[in-house]
Amino acid sequence: MSRIGKMPIAVPAGVEIKVDEKNGITVKGKNGTLASHVHKDMKINIDNGVLTVTRPSESKLHKSLHGLTRTLVNNMVVGVTQGFEKGLEINGVGYRAQKQGNKLLLTLGFSHPVEMVEPEGITYEVPAPNKIVIKGNDKQRVGEYAAIIRRKRPPEVYKGKGIKYVGEVIRIKEGKTGAKG
Repeated sequence: MSRIGKMPIAVPAGVEIKVDEKNGITVKGKNGTLASHVHKDMKINIDNGVLTVTRPSESKLHKSLHGLTRTLVNNMVVGVTQGFEKGLEINGVGYRAQKQGNKLLLTLGFSHPVEMVEPEGITYEVPAPNKIVIKGNDKQRVGEYAAIIRRKRPPEVYKGKGIKYVGEVIRIKEGKTGAKG
């Protein structure tokens, strides 16, 4: 039995979950509404504020889908109640970020500032010129937009300049040494 798949999900007060006949799940909460489809073989039961996911057989496919389905549904419940956030750090002389309205302006050593517009459901915060916090209710989209911002100037391995995730460790390489003659 899947350790993750068999864990029940406690549905907090104020969260409404609907499951249709084609395994489409809609979760409503204070942070918005999320909708998704899960595999047709997975059974989702809601009893007395507790959601459980069960699988029909012990086949390899069903075992792999069991934990995945439970995790996806749990992420939806957490997203509409608490939300998700991902932090980025900017390292480098003259590299900085600032927010203007719903735009994020990044100065990353290019001849022009990089401008990014907030997508729907995602918000950017800039608590310091070298820190960016991406917030939203969908875990996948928050991580995806953090990766898009990071791709604008990934950290380079000789000086560590660029955009990295908070807590990410960049292994600095040693530069070339001069030839002795």
